[in-house]
Amino acid sequence: MAVAAWAASTSFSVGDIRRATTDQASGLFFRCTTAGTSDSSEPSWPTDIGSTITDNTCVWTAIASAYEELAKLNPSAIIELFELHLDNTLHGSTDVYRFHAGANAAIDGNVVFNGNTYTRIPVKADGFEFTNTGTLPRPTLTISNLDGTMTTLLLLVNATTAGNDLGGAEVRRIRTLRKFLDAANFVTPNFLITQGGNQLVTQSGDNILTISGFAPSADPNAKFPDERWFIDRKANESRDSVTFELASKFDLAGQKLPKRQIVANVCQWVYRSSECSYTGSNYFDVNGNTVDTLAADVCGKRVESCKLRFGNNAGLPFGSFPGAGLTQ
Repeated sequence: MAVAAWAASTSFSVGDIRRATTDQASGLFFRCTTAGTSDSSEPSWPTDIGSTITDNTCVWTAIASAYEELAKLNPSAIIELFELHLDNTLHGSTDVYRFHAGANAAIDGNVVFNGNTYTRIPVKADGFEFTNTGTLPRPTLTISNLDGTMTTLLLLVNATTAGNDLGGAEVRRIRTLRKFLDAANFVTPNFLITQGGNQLVTQSGDNILTISGFAPSADPNAKFPDERWFIDRKANESRDSVTFELASKFDLAGQKLPKRQIVANVCQWVYRSSECSYTGSNYFDVNGNTVDTLAADVCGKRVESCKLRFGNNAGLPFGSFPGAGLTQ
């Protein structure tokens, strides 16, 4: 059965499981661990498994419905779905392409999940695993191009932004379990006699038929947390396939941190610029001597130069790193 949504001012018992009233990218459900009555307004649900939230006199603990199913001795099959979201500025369109690899033997056609149809096409996705090396994964996504669909899409995109090759397009990886797919994925009998577990028993004339795979537990909210990646570059294109390298939006590979050179004792800001922020009428020369005119006012680019203008105890917008190279 699908998990019911949370309700306001309602009594809940220990063990009751509810979902948020709006879609949660975290993919979490919430189990009542302290019985009571919910508040008149919905709480801000936690996003980490095991976290708790107090809801008036109730206490809820975050769980993942998909993980509960996996804990069973004979869990339902994992289904991997992908969405490719285009950006209007970069790609001239906001179209969304939905597909799945059909690698699981339990699914041999298109998939319907949360009312959306995911087309079965040859797809190979690798490298999503996180490691303890301290670097973020750089997955690759290879999509079939046998019918020229991907080449056509790339040509359309590059007509908007030359050489873009779908760079910046968002790729969403959605994983759920077969039992939670929409009922449209499964054969529905004409004559229902009984329903038990994941089977329907139907009668046609004198024959009794059992149809496995019916989804009485279809639930679009029961899924693993969505993964969101962005196409970093097109790695390869051929008549057979196109391969893209993906990156997390938090991936700083190739970025220099900090983005400017570390210098210990010479301020890198332009004097009286927005970074410097000094606009006062106290004037000093490069050596820190008092002068009378703005024309003679020159910053010495040292911490002492900052203190002369802002004060010894003020916060200094010094554009350098005085602590660089110091050791204890």
